[in-house]
Amino acid sequence: MSGFVFSDPGSLLAAVLAVTLVGLSKGGLGGAMSLLGMGVMSLVISPVQAAGILLPILIIMDVVSLWSWWGKWDLRTMRIMLPGALLGIGIGWLTAAMVSDGAVRLIVGVIALVFVARWALSSSASRNVAHPHRPGLALFWSTISGYTSFVAHAGGPPYQIYTMPLRMAPVVFTSTSVAVFAIVNVVKLVPYAALGQFDTGNLVTSAVLMPLAAVSTLIGAAIVRRIKAEVFYPIMYAMILVVSLKLIWDGIWAL
Repeated sequence: MSGFVFSDPGSLLAAVLAVTLVGLSKGGLGGAMSLLGMGVMSLVISPVQAAGILLPILIIMDVVSLWSWWGKWDLRTMRIMLPGALLGIGIGWLTAAMVSDGAVRLIVGVIALVFVARWALSSSASRNVAHPHRPGLALFWSTISGYTSFVAHAGGPPYQIYTMPLRMAPVVFTSTSVAVFAIVNVVKLVPYAALGQFDTGNLVTSAVLMPLAAVSTLIGAAIVRRIKAEVFYPIMYAMILVVSLKLIWDGIWAL
């Protein structure tokens, strides 16, 4: 196919797996799967090109996810998290030429690993205690989330560091995450276009993979609706652990 980036079976298989993982994540199974998807695609093409291909696909996934979870989000959490996330996008745009992909992966991986370690070392009773909103902490983590989302579509772990201790119901947690990152991804279109990441080859590849993205997102949403909170959160932490280790490994290798 003219313009399609993944021309051999191996790279095509990696792309299909990556988009499926990201779709399941967008459906509600957490940012960990999205990070894994980004990592898988980056095995066969450059991380910058992978980000350019995935962003239009993420937008389509956001539309499907918003339809699946419409109206179930927590508006207070959205209001607290969005200003910092938009600030982080701006910082990412301004510093795009100064920070390597490897450095970003390493930073996100270390943050995610510390987050999981803190949870694993805490008592079982404290894990189930819902924390109150803390605007200063929210601004810090949401800014990091916006930045890492811009440079590597890796905004999930910093966002989850703040929001998971709130102990929202899985449906509310997922719906709120979907709404926040839908807005973040739309805003990212402007700087991505300005940086030239939407060439013909990338757009053709995005269009071909979009149907798979939509189906995967619906499957993810169906799974989340059937998971209880005491099962949902340990799964989320386990996925974040896997991704953190991969990001650290990739980051060290790239530096």
